[in-house]
Amino acid sequence: MNIKVRLALMNFLEFAVWGAYLTSMSNYLGHAGMGAEVKWFYAIQGIVSIFMPTIMGILSDKYVQPQRMLGICHLLAGVGMIALFYLGMTQANPDKTVFITIYTLSVAFYMPTLALSNTTAFTILKNNGLDTVKDFPPIRVLGTVGFIVTMWFVNCAALDDSGFSFGFAANDFKFQYTHLQFLVSGILGIILFAYCMTLPSCPIVRHQEKTSLADMLGFSAFKLFKQKKMALFFIFSCLLGMSLQVTNTYATPFITSFKGDPLLANTFAANNATLLVSISQVSEALCILMIPFFLRRYGIKTVMLIAMLAWVVRFGFFGLGNPAMPGVLLFVVSCIVYGVAFDFFNVSGGLFVDQKCEASVRASAQGLFMLMTNGLGATIGTLLAGEVINAHCQWQGDYLLGDWQTCWYIFAAYALVVSVLFALVFRTKNSEEAA
Repeated sequence: MNIKVRLALMNFLEFAVWGAYLTSMSNYLGHAGMGAEVKWFYAIQGIVSIFMPTIMGILSDKYVQPQRMLGICHLLAGVGMIALFYLGMTQANPDKTVFITIYTLSVAFYMPTLALSNTTAFTILKNNGLDTVKDFPPIRVLGTVGFIVTMWFVNCAALDDSGFSFGFAANDFKFQYTHLQFLVSGILGIILFAYCMTLPSCPIVRHQEKTSLADMLGFSAFKLFKQKKMALFFIFSCLLGMSLQVTNTYATPFITSFKGDPLLANTFAANNATLLVSISQVSEALCILMIPFFLRRYGIKTVMLIAMLAWVVRFGFFGLGNPAMPGVLLFVVSCIVYGVAFDFFNVSGGLFVDQKCEASVRASAQGLFMLMTNGLGATIGTLLAGEVINAHCQWQGDYLLGDWQTCWYIFAAYALVVSVLFALVFRTKNSEEAA
C-alpha cells in the first residue's frame, strides 16, 4: 500500500477515536448523574496535556520508536474507554470516583498521541524521501474526516430492546446519549494499536551531545517571556485558549436541551446535536486551505484578530439561535465560523512562533504555545465556563435547562474584550505582517 495512504489511514483512526465521544460525552454524563462534573471531564484533557506529551515524547526519543509508542498509548487509552463502557453498561449511575479515575488514565494516554502521530508521519515521510510541507497536509485532513465520521456514527446509531438502528429520527437510545460512544472509541483505539505495529520502522536517533534536563523538558523556551512581544503573544494565547473547549464541552447539551421544550422537542437539530456540531469540523478542514491566502493578504496579526472576533460570533449566534427555522441557521453559521476561530489562530500562531524564535528553541517554543492554548488556557476556560453554566442552568432529567442565552452572551463578551485588547496592545512591524 502507498505510504501516504497508510499514513492517511493512521490519521483517520487517530481522530476517529476522539470524535466518538469528545462532543457528545456531556449528554451521557448528565444522564448518568455526573452533569455537575462535566467541566472537569474536559478540563482533565488540558491538565494531562501539560505533562503527558512531554513524558511520552522523551520515551519515544530515547527508548521506544514513535510508531510503537503511538500504538501502546492507544492500546492503554482504548482499554480505558472500554472500561468506561462496561461501567456504564452495568450501572445506570456509575461511581463518580471510579469513572473519573479511569477516564483520566485513558485521556492521559490519548492526548500524547496527537503529537506522536505527527512525529510518526513526519519521520516516515522523510525516510521515504517525501516532502513534509507538501505531503503532510492532505494526510492530516483525513484526521478531521475521521473525527467527523465517528461524530456522525454516534449521532445516528442507536441500540435498544428492538435492536440496532441507524437514522436521524428522535431516539433516546442513540449512542450520543449513552455509554456506547466509549465502546466505539475503545474498539477504534485497539484497532489503531494493531495497525501501528505494522507501520514502517522509525529508528531512534542517538544524540552524542549532552542535553540538560531543562532543555529536554522544554523549559528553555520560557526565556522567551523576557521579550515583550513574545510575552504578550503567549499571554494572549492563553486568554484565547480559554475559549477553545467551551463549545466542545457544552454545545451538544445546549442544543439537546431544546428537547425539553415541547414546541422544539421534535426539531431535527435538537435530536441530532452531534451531527449539527460536526459542521464545525467540516469548516475546520476547509479553513485550513484558506489560511495561506489570508496570511499573504492581511498578515499574521490581522489573521489572529479575525480568529478572536470569530469567537465572538461563534458564541453570540449560539445565544441568538434555536433549533427551529430560521433560528437554526444561526447555529449553522456559528458552526461554520468555528473553522475560522480555531484554525486561524492555531495555525497563524504556530507560524508566528516559527518566525520569531531561534532554531535552538523553536520546538520548545511550539510546545509552549500549545501549553498556553490547549493546556493552561483550555483548562482554565473550561472550568470557568462550567461555573457560569452551573450558575444559570441545571440538569433536569436528561436535559441541561436554564438561561443558556445569558451564558453565551457572557462568553461572547469575554471574547470581544480579548479581541479589543489584542488589537490595541499587540504590535507587529509592517515587515513582519507578511507571512
